[in-house]
Amino acid sequence: MTQKVNTLLTNAIVLTMDGKMNQYDPGAVAVKDDVIVAIGPEAEIIKEYMADETIDCGNKVLMPGIVNAHTHVPMTLLRGLEDDLRLDVWLMGYMLPVEREFVTPEFVRLGTQLACAEQIRSGVTTFNDMYFFEDDIAQATADAGMRAVCGQSIMKYPAPDAASFEVSLAYAREFIKKWKGHPLIIPAIAPHAPYSTTPEILRACADIAKEFDVPLHIHISETAFEVETMREEQGMPVVPYVKKQGVLEAKVIAAHCVHVDIGEIKTLQHVNAGVAHNPSSNLKLASGFAPIQKMLDNGLNVGIGTDGPASNNDLDMFEEVRLASFVAKASSNDPTAVPAATALLMATRMGAQALHMGDITGSLEVGKRADLILVDTSPVHNSPRFRRNPNGAYAQLVFAAKSTDVTDVMVNGKWLMRAHELLTLNEADLLRQAREVAQKIDAFLIEREQSVLSKLIALGGSMEQESFEVQVKVKVTEPDQLVQKMKHPEIEINAHKHYHQYDEYHMFAEPTQGRLRFREDNLINEKGEVQNVRSRLTLLGQQREGEIGRDVLLSRSRFLAPAVHTSRFYREYFKPTQVIPIEKDRLRWHISYKETEFFVNLDHMKQPDIPYETARHAAFPRDQEPHLEPQRRRPESGVGQRVAESARRWRCGSCDAGLHRDFDSIDFNHKGHKGTRRKSLTFVILRDPSWLIFSRQNGFNQKILRDCLCCALRADGCARADLLQL
Repeated sequence: MTQKVNTLLTNAIVLTMDGKMNQYDPGAVAVKDDVIVAIGPEAEIIKEYMADETIDCGNKVLMPGIVNAHTHVPMTLLRGLEDDLRLDVWLMGYMLPVEREFVTPEFVRLGTQLACAEQIRSGVTTFNDMYFFEDDIAQATADAGMRAVCGQSIMKYPAPDAASFEVSLAYAREFIKKWKGHPLIIPAIAPHAPYSTTPEILRACADIAKEFDVPLHIHISETAFEVETMREEQGMPVVPYVKKQGVLEAKVIAAHCVHVDIGEIKTLQHVNAGVAHNPSSNLKLASGFAPIQKMLDNGLNVGIGTDGPASNNDLDMFEEVRLASFVAKASSNDPTAVPAATALLMATRMGAQALHMGDITGSLEVGKRADLILVDTSPVHNSPRFRRNPNGAYAQLVFAAKSTDVTDVMVNGKWLMRAHELLTLNEADLLRQAREVAQKIDAFLIEREQSVLSKLIALGGSMEQESFEVQVKVKVTEPDQLVQKMKHPEIEINAHKHYHQYDEYHMFAEPTQGRLRFREDNLINEKGEVQNVRSRLTLLGQQREGEIGRDVLLSRSRFLAPAVHTSRFYREYFKPTQVIPIEKDRLRWHISYKETEFFVNLDHMKQPDIPYETARHAAFPRDQEPHLEPQRRRPESGVGQRVAESARRWRCGSCDAGLHRDFDSIDFNHKGHKGTRRKSLTFVILRDPSWLIFSRQNGFNQKILRDCLCCALRADGCARADLLQL
């Protein structure tokens, strides 16, 4: 007696991708509700089953749907945003700032729908996602009819959907509760990467994953820099580090794993972790070549992913499968590495196993979900077909087929595409909405790229500090004598530190942009050892009051930010026209003198090679000094007008000398105490003419200022210096 089913697919080249890699030509598959109930030779299946719908497949390949093992689907809306950059500059400089500005539930729903349309067209039935607002991604995916592992991202930084990682963890918990047991969606938790999380975050994510028995999706060892940094900071590679945090106790999906050694491979295999290989992304970002053949040889389940469409830049899994085989061959210099059948297996059954869902999808087997596709192998680019070798069918698909050859897609027993026509998504409307989003992002970036300050703020963590400094810089011919004079009984030393400083001054073509300083402070202890290292960025704006005649007015604003990236990152991100390196040894005192606080810095220039007595303005060598001329305009109002009105000129009353030498060895910085805002005033020494200018508006002790300037003049060779107000 024949059995009744919903759909019967006949006259197909059936590639089951099961444990025995069975093929049936001609073959047939019977589907009832959402499950495959029979598969085998066409003649046998037809005898046993009758269906509501019988489909003649026209000798097309009938195979399991493709599994995209790692992606970030809403980033379809960021495709082509910025390319040809290193991973850190691309991610931290562009993707994350844009995401903070634009990513909303509406954004991710639209991006997900667009991605689903693209993936369905290329034969993908299941994908593994990591992003923000994952609840909305899951809903859009389910509405489109696709299957997915949806991982809620957790990072130590503020994210579009959470101000802190604690909020992200709470969101993830509720998200998992809501979607656990859904027929299409497997919820997961996704700590972004070891470098973007903390041990506390990793342990919390692992605990949640174990509590709910859901996958844990994480980027692992994507770049050599990541691995080197982990070794330097933690004394171990990345995989042992995450193991130490308990991550490997969960059902791990490890994306990339480009730079893992054989020990790490064995560790991942021992805990049954899945690996998601992303050949296009690794090539585009120059991340390297993952040791895929070694992983396979050691029994790891390795799937293939596209990564996000902003770092690929498409979701074409046929292209990824082909590249996975080609890259493995080229990087190992072995043409037998990752043969076609293995590559296709990685994109189907093994990919599903890597996502810890091999029991429900990834192969055409009785009892598994009806996730299948039809691929036309008759076009000119895939003809003729040789039947002698059964592996020829896999080679056709991997080395010659294109995603556009996919004609029909079924997920969970329901058709999502028939004869190239999408059935669950309005492609034209999605494209229209995507164009509108792109226009808004373009406008945002165009405005941001015009300003160094805007780019600094986009990185996060910056704060404004308005500076009015009393700063005297002079040459020192006998530095030891100055050190001794700091012990004068009238000088109270509040703090004394020794630094070795490495600066990079980023200069820009437009003076109004200011100059950006990247500084690494190495705090030296009494034994001469580095005790602590601190890095920071300082954007020094132009003197806002500009210049009146030949007098320089000294008010400026500065923006400070922690420097959490390498100097190379900042060079590539800010794109200065000139970078000037400075290295110096600094002794720094915080002193009290006659009821006024000062900072005194004694600098010895190492690079460029300038001894104490020739250190000069801003520590730039004469032949490299950037153009730092203040803006030539008359102050219109506010602080600038007040400073201009109260300005005074000073000369030495003994020898009529001004502070004419352009030095940069000693800084006297007065620190005010009006609330929490630092107020100070700067003396700028001009090479020609030799005038000093200052303001009385902040109530500085005139005697203290005169004493400081007299000392500076004496250091410049004036035997009996006194100051005259002109």
